[in-house]
Amino acid sequence: MADSSRIIEDCLRDSGATWESPEPGRYVVTLPGTRKLATTCSLVLGRHSLSVNAFVIRRPDENHAAVHRWLLERNTRLYGVAFALDRLGDVYLAGRLPLAAVTPEEIDRILGTVLEAADGSFNTLLELGFASAIRKEYAWRTARGESTRNLDAFAHLTRPAGPEGAE
Repeated sequence: MADSSRIIEDCLRDSGATWESPEPGRYVVTLPGTRKLATTCSLVLGRHSLSVNAFVIRRPDENHAAVHRWLLERNTRLYGVAFALDRLGDVYLAGRLPLAAVTPEEIDRILGTVLEAADGSFNTLLELGFASAIRKEYAWRTARGESTRNLDAFAHLTRPAGPEGAE
């Protein structure tokens, strides 16, 4: 376990990511993104494996079946982690690696997978599970003259519908 801790700490130091170790064998890494501004990833060393967990989004407000189907379809393309739900329905990435797989290359690969999966899926998951909330937020902000810039990625959800057949 000491070797694995050293490998993880060296990788995290070299990565440039913000991280901390609140206790031996436990690491919290903040991965910067472009759609999801940051993804917090927990790495926990056990006796036989390394556990990897990262929060993606809270429980969707709507369209649960479509969200869950989308997550399951994406799971077939992921390496070392998979989308999962907690008891509240919040969406996480979770995985477990044997200690023998704790190498600099594998830590880099697994953190890259977490970042790409969380950041790359973020807007799609928001569209699928929170479209009504996005529309309400947009209406609330425009009614008050507030910026809607951070909702630009969802303009196709917030634009008024045009005449039939018009684009």
